Amino acid sequence: MIESVRAAFTLPDLRRRILFTIGMLIIYRLLANIPVPGVNLQAWLLFTSQQTGNSVVDFLDLLSGGAVSNFSVMAMGVYPYITASIIIQLLTPIIPQLEELQSEGETGRNKLNRYTYYLTVPLAFLQAIGQIRLVGVSLAGGVESIMPNFGFTAENLLPTLTTLVAMVGGTMFAIWIGERITEEGVGQGISLIIFGGIVAGILPSLGQMLTLESTALVFSLVTFLLYLVLTVLVIVIIQEGTRRIAVQYGRRVRGRKIYQGQSTYIPLKVNTAGMIPIIFAQSILTFFPLIAGLFISGSGNIIDRIASAVSMFGTQQDPTVAPFAFASYWVLYFLLVVAFTFFYTDVMIRQQNLPETLQRQGGFIPGIRPGKRTENYIMSVVRRITLVGALFLGLIAILPGIMAVIGTILQIEGLQQSVLVISGSGLIIVVGVVIDTMRQLEAQLLMRHYEGFIKS
Repeated sequence: MIESVRAAFTLPDLRRRILFTIGMLIIYRLLANIPVPGVNLQAWLLFTSQQTGNSVVDFLDLLSGGAVSNFSVMAMGVYPYITASIIIQLLTPIIPQLEELQSEGETGRNKLNRYTYYLTVPLAFLQAIGQIRLVGVSLAGGVESIMPNFGFTAENLLPTLTTLVAMVGGTMFAIWIGERITEEGVGQGISLIIFGGIVAGILPSLGQMLTLESTALVFSLVTFLLYLVLTVLVIVIIQEGTRRIAVQYGRRVRGRKIYQGQSTYIPLKVNTAGMIPIIFAQSILTFFPLIAGLFISGSGNIIDRIASAVSMFGTQQDPTVAPFAFASYWVLYFLLVVAFTFFYTDVMIRQQNLPETLQRQGGFIPGIRPGKRTENYIMSVVRRITLVGALFLGLIAILPGIMAVIGTILQIEGLQQSVLVISGSGLIIVVGVVIDTMRQLEAQLLMRHYEGFIKS
């Protein structure tokens, strides 16, 4: 890896791409420290300092690249765009027009991207309102403590619109930065933005862990090192693990040429879905508190009480305070991750239409009849290996909850902090982004090596 990076800096074009990527990430990190107009920053920082381990706030901070902790103009990050992309991706096999666009190549993909942008804007406005209402309810003083001039009354309408437009504009600018990195830099831009926010939050989290008492600190440090090494090892094994299905091609005649049959294989990844199921599950668990925040009026009626209860779901991470709510949240989180892993993998495999592609190219799986039998065989293999990936993602997602329970049982204060330095979800993103970026660098180096060989 070090040799690849060193070689990349010796080539002017690759050096420019790497420096461009670093520069755009620096711009994003600078913007992540500019507060949104109208926010009472002291009240917000007081709230975040008291909400360590709040899963809703932590998830929003993860997808914003660390911008939520400062309530900056980038506070929503690329989350609305990710949600819009997931919606369009799931609707594509259902709506014939979208499926037709997907099969049209580059032109169709550009139109689908445009529809994704159109959907991102209203989703961003809704999330901005819900996010402000949600975090406001979690404070004793209500939303007025954080956003004194927020509301749709006559006197607050202009400041409210200014706040919402600034947050939506920050989201669209973050998407633009991500696209520029993808096109002119190295790696996948949206993933790198999230990656940068995760890495930037490691040192502050470590500093917070170092403030623990000596006994708790030793246990937390040892647990953190073991957790980091073992989790990264398992992530690499699962992420890179594949199940190879043997494929045989018969003899083909093309014009005057006869092509002999070849043997190859279809690589099916153990974790085809990647990080998407965790984002799905967290989106569902975060969406309802965000929407519930819109219906809190402070009147104390039945709707207000239900909305307040839903908005607080997942915010309490101490198992001794509200054990039922704590257990319900983590069990539901685990089940959603497992379910979405199977669902998303099934959608992805069916979209690839492997049996039809094999039959069209004259290929077949030895011992399996082409057509429906081949489809059933491939799907049975996919579901078996997906079970491993689903359980892996589910356990990674609920690690903070598991560590909180272990810390309570063993009476070790701050043991949960060892997992909160960088969550399992964050580690999956970090490892995946590093592997993907290094592969792109190596591919660029290999391409230039062959270019130089051909030219010489």
